Amino acid sequence: MKLLLIHADFMEYELKKKTPVAEDVEGIGGDKRKRLEEVLVVFTSVEKGDDDRAVEKAVTDIKEVAGKVGAERILVYPYAHLSSNLADAETGVRILREIEAKLKDSLEVHRAPFGWYKSFNISCKGHPLSELSREIAVEELKKAEEKLEEKEFTEALKAEEKAKSYWYILTPEKELVEVEEFDFEGYENLRKFVNYEIAKKRAVDRVPPHVEYMQRLQLADYEPASDSGHMRYYPKGRLIKSLLESYITDKCVEYGAMEVETPLMYDRNHPTLRKYLERFPARQYIISGDKREFFLRFAACFGQFLMKHDAVITYKDLPLKMYELTRYSFRKEQRGELVGLRRLRAFTMPDMHTLAKDMEEAKREFLNQYKLAVEVLKDIGLEPEDYETAVRVTRDFYEENREFIHGLVDVLNRPILIEMWDSRFFYFVLKFEFNFVDSMDKASALSTVQIDVENAERYDISFVDSNGEKRRPYILHCSLSGAVERCIYALLEKAYIQKEKGILPSLPLWLSPTQVRVIPVSEKYLQKSIEVAEELKKAGIRVDVDDRDETLGKKVRDASTEWIPFIAVIGEKELAEGKLTVTIRSESTLKKQKKELMSVDELASKIKEECKGKPFKQLPLPMLLSARPSFR
Repeated sequence: MKLLLIHADFMEYELKKKTPVAEDVEGIGGDKRKRLEEVLVVFTSVEKGDDDRAVEKAVTDIKEVAGKVGAERILVYPYAHLSSNLADAETGVRILREIEAKLKDSLEVHRAPFGWYKSFNISCKGHPLSELSREIAVEELKKAEEKLEEKEFTEALKAEEKAKSYWYILTPEKELVEVEEFDFEGYENLRKFVNYEIAKKRAVDRVPPHVEYMQRLQLADYEPASDSGHMRYYPKGRLIKSLLESYITDKCVEYGAMEVETPLMYDRNHPTLRKYLERFPARQYIISGDKREFFLRFAACFGQFLMKHDAVITYKDLPLKMYELTRYSFRKEQRGELVGLRRLRAFTMPDMHTLAKDMEEAKREFLNQYKLAVEVLKDIGLEPEDYETAVRVTRDFYEENREFIHGLVDVLNRPILIEMWDSRFFYFVLKFEFNFVDSMDKASALSTVQIDVENAERYDISFVDSNGEKRRPYILHCSLSGAVERCIYALLEKAYIQKEKGILPSLPLWLSPTQVRVIPVSEKYLQKSIEVAEELKKAGIRVDVDDRDETLGKKVRDASTEWIPFIAVIGEKELAEGKLTVTIRSESTLKKQKKELMSVDELASKIKEECKGKPFKQLPLPMLLSARPSFR
């Protein structure tokens, strides 16, 4: 990108003639002639390869110059003559719009239309800073960013890279076998997981299936106006997220956790937090404000630990559980690893922390939460055979607690991957993860629990024991499901794996945005279809009506493409019998549909029974398909 910045007494321009790629003038104010007084004019050429890095650098440079010359009004003026390496028109307009939008947070911003021949007059002020130029090279920005990311590795990440891991399989018979000696026959998914863990190749080289699904089902998509790894969620995707958030929160509260809320950002130089940053294996977003540096939280640990530091806690309160659903947590994951919903830089994390009075209580809580995580994933739609278990432990802790760790295999009665370290380089001595292995043989952690032996001391968290003495508790970090977005990723990837096996892809009924679609055979039966839909809605069912002017066959095919669990058709026969002809997706195959005549009450009862115990939310879309926008 190339910029020519002129601080002017005035700038005026007039649109003369369209080019084939001309921007709609009405879309940016409708002015074909404009004059601006006291303005910093930014003549801009968008070049091939320019991306969000170039946008951020351009915005930073423009704000810097505006501050130096005292300009409060900006005109972004497309000017192709600064470069012979121009980007295509679509990219050019998009980047100019992003620059305009990001400047508006602190300046008055105007933008001249793209793709027009224009005449202009400008009066340059003539002071030493009134004419400046900037050249923004994306490749150099990439190198600088990579260098900065390398510099900002936490001490824990550096230690993890240097540490030596020893890999074993713990069998259902409680034998510890080196991975090279283990017979993986019958455990192909475990073999894939072990290979992935040892190789540590996180980047992807093609688009995974869940990305196509999330876009086609209009659940979520990339947000080009934000940083990489930040997503937009359409109404159906937001509904699924909201249901998962409610369910997981309910399970934590039922388990005895107190729900709290804490800030999104913290002072980077707070002495306690600074030490914790160096021990946590994550890269941080750093932002500046009020002459201080802040970091965006990557978990709820900070707020909950500070809260517990200030609380008066006795042995009678333990085990003490505190919970927050962080929307959002932020981690500056590497770009090559960011794809779809699998790995994000902004994500929703159910985060529970438990204080335990001693290691025996910590181990009991660890096992209870391990079992609860199995239950939570099952209710979400992920069975034990859909994921693999990893236990990460220091050798000292393993030797002292061998019987306890071997007992973990009894919960699922399947082999477990054990990663053992000679020394502890994180804050925990024991951790488990449930890892989903997708169609590309990549593994992603879902549920996890860790036993933390450092942070009670670091945050000065204590409790009063039965003798009136202050003692340090152990802390358990727990996410019963892992990131909510990653649960959706796993469900979509599982649906693809099912399809490859000849099973119709689907979502769990309680998470399906539309649970029933009512389709009239013709317009004659539309009113009856609406009445049936209203009756189902009153019964607590998410239902819609396909009232479009399409054939019955196309409507049914479209409903199937959207993975609608129940497709209810109403025609003359159904009207006469007082029944609905219902196609049941869960009982159908790729080759044959399962149809059943059912009353409205029977259909409602079937759905309510299957969704029993799960949260319910209304469909956040118009009931009639003809009234809906498309987000594709």
